[in-house]
Amino acid sequence: MRVLIVEDEQDLGEAVLERVRQAGHVADWLVTLEDAKAALATVDYDCLLLDLRLPDGSGRDLLRQIRATGRQIAILITTAEDQISDRVAGLAAGADDYIVKPFDLDELIARLSAVARRYVVQGRTLCLKTEAGSFTVDRDHAQIFRDGEVVELTAREWAILELLTRRPGTLYSREQIETVLYDLADDVGSNTVEVFISRLRKKIGNGVIRTVRGRGYGVLPDTA
Repeated sequence: MRVLIVEDEQDLGEAVLERVRQAGHVADWLVTLEDAKAALATVDYDCLLLDLRLPDGSGRDLLRQIRATGRQIAILITTAEDQISDRVAGLAAGADDYIVKPFDLDELIARLSAVARRYVVQGRTLCLKTEAGSFTVDRDHAQIFRDGEVVELTAREWAILELLTRRPGTLYSREQIETVLYDLADDVGSNTVEVFISRLRKKIGNGVIRTVRGRGYGVLPDTA
C-alpha cells in the first residue's frame, strides 16, 4: 500500500513515516498543502494521513477537494483538535477516520489498515490454485502461504504481490507497480519491476503472476 503523510511537525512526521514503512508500506512525507496536492496529482496513493493545521492552510480544504473529485482514497485525519465538533466536521467533510494527537503509533497503523480495507474490492484473504500449487494471500498479516507453508518475501516483493492480488483480472503497468515500490525520493531502474517479478516467480512459481505483453502484470481470473 502507498501512503501519503501530510504533517508539519518534524518529530511526529519522522516517527509516523518510520512506523508506516516498518508496517510494510511505501510512504511519502510532506509538510504543506501545495506539496500534497502536487503529489496527489502524480501518484496513485491508497491512503492519506492528513493533519488539519498546516503552514499554508487547513487540511479540511484538501479533504473536501479530494472528495469532490470522487477519487477513491482512504483518508485518516491526524490532528490536535479534540472537540467532538471538530471530529464531526472532519468526518462530514469526507474523512474515513479521525485520530487525536498524541496517539499511539501502533493504533495509527491499525486504523490505517482498517480504513484502507474499505477501498479494496476483493476480500482480505485470496486463494489461488495453480500448477505451482495452492496459495493463500493474507493481506492482514502480509503473508503468502504455498500449500500451507509460509513463503518468505521481502517488503518490496510483498508490495508487488499485494497490489497484483487486490483485483484479480486487473493488469497493472510497470509504472503503476513502481509507485508501490519506491518513495518519491528514490530512483527507479529501467528493469527494476522485471527483476522483482522474476524473484517472485522463483519463490512462488511461474503460474501465479501472468504477463500480458504491452499491458502489464496481474493475477488473471482463471488463476483465482
